[in-house]
Amino acid sequence: MSDYPQTTENNHKPTSSRFPTAYSILFALIILMAALTWIMPAGQYSKAMNEALGKESPVPGTYLTVDAQPQGLVDVMLAPIAGFYDPSSYVANAIDVSLFVLVIGGFLGVVNATGAVNTGIERAIVNLKGREKWIIPALMALFALGGTTYGMAEETLAFYPLLIPVMIAAGYDAVTGVAIIMLGAGIGVFGSTINPFSTAIASNAAGIPFTQGMVLRLVILGLSWLIAVLFVMRYAARVKEDPSRSVVADRKTLNEAYFLKRHDAARTESLTRQQSIILIVFGATFAVMIWGVSSQGWWMAKMSALFLGSSIVISFIGWLGEKKMTAAFVDGARDLLGVALVIGLARGIVVIMDNGMITHTILHYFEGKISGMSSVAYVNAMFGTEALLSFIVPSTSGLAVLSMPILAPLSDFAGVGRDLAVTAFQTSIGITNLIAPTYAVVVGGLAIGRVPYERWLVFVWPLLVLLIALSCATLSIAPLL
Repeated sequence: MSDYPQTTENNHKPTSSRFPTAYSILFALIILMAALTWIMPAGQYSKAMNEALGKESPVPGTYLTVDAQPQGLVDVMLAPIAGFYDPSSYVANAIDVSLFVLVIGGFLGVVNATGAVNTGIERAIVNLKGREKWIIPALMALFALGGTTYGMAEETLAFYPLLIPVMIAAGYDAVTGVAIIMLGAGIGVFGSTINPFSTAIASNAAGIPFTQGMVLRLVILGLSWLIAVLFVMRYAARVKEDPSRSVVADRKTLNEAYFLKRHDAARTESLTRQQSIILIVFGATFAVMIWGVSSQGWWMAKMSALFLGSSIVISFIGWLGEKKMTAAFVDGARDLLGVALVIGLARGIVVIMDNGMITHTILHYFEGKISGMSSVAYVNAMFGTEALLSFIVPSTSGLAVLSMPILAPLSDFAGVGRDLAVTAFQTSIGITNLIAPTYAVVVGGLAIGRVPYERWLVFVWPLLVLLIALSCATLSIAPLL
């Protein structure tokens, strides 16, 4: 889940953004929060054991001012380091989550080294030849599965050169190919269930197991997938019937010349028995994780051990050998090193706020703002707030650990379950990550598909309206049930 644009295939590079990286933004926020400790009054809530959470939480109405603890330059430099392990932090330590992220990256690196996922999708395309319209729901389901389980994002860039020629050859356009991949994986993130980079990290920061709220998220995932599939299929049918209705109609000749010359080069290997077994193990790993968390009390350490063990099993099945397996694991972990680092950096903000005694002051301010707000109004206000923040902090995990420690406790004051706060977070950022120009997956995918950013906005805005309506409706109904 890198925060930086990446070089894509065929030497095409995503459009560079003038916007700062998530690292710079988060470090600037550390400095800002340190400055606020010199200005804002320090304060503290009394805490009491919350039986539902199994930990202490602030008691509404008990806020008192205390002596100021202004944070200086040394504190600012120590904050990102302390964010990983500071036992005094209001948020749980980040080191266990960061290690889990690195192990997940290594696991995905080993799976990708076997070619099982790539070949599985290629075979699906070949088997549906002549019935290409069914590629849309089939592949959007597969990409959504990747998005909802492990936050599939940058991994999708490899599929654009493979899928877009197939869709153009079938009479559709490049936007259709881009939409299948970007919206498919994006819908999975929007309706995350066990995604470690969205639901798991946000739940961890909120102080709850990520299995809480699973039923609602499954409903959102199913409905949003259906809406997105119908949206893309309707657009694809219109383009096939009348190519002039394509949002990139003026680029049709150029796109066909560019992509179709590579169409015959698309790989069509058969899915081997080894790769079939690997895909079964891949899916079973996530199933075991759900079982372990929901019924055995597993958390980051045991989940990390599970994915490490699965990596070893998959490497044996795929006959990768010791050197190739370790290289693939290290390379995969390296790809997600930025995510692991941004977790500690973002939690450094909370360290500064806690040490400067302004965390509860901010909570107190918002407690006053929402004291007369209904639960329905609160979850919708949170949805809008997170959507705006995600444009500024384009890292899903970074925003989760930045906002959840503040907004999740406010849910207690509003009478809303923290799991609903997590759902509001993930749906809001799932929508903005479909269009944010600061997000590498968006600019990268559009660059490979040769789809101008403004044309993508023209195409996708009706779907965004539908997804926002779905989010607001489900978030509004849930507190009333």
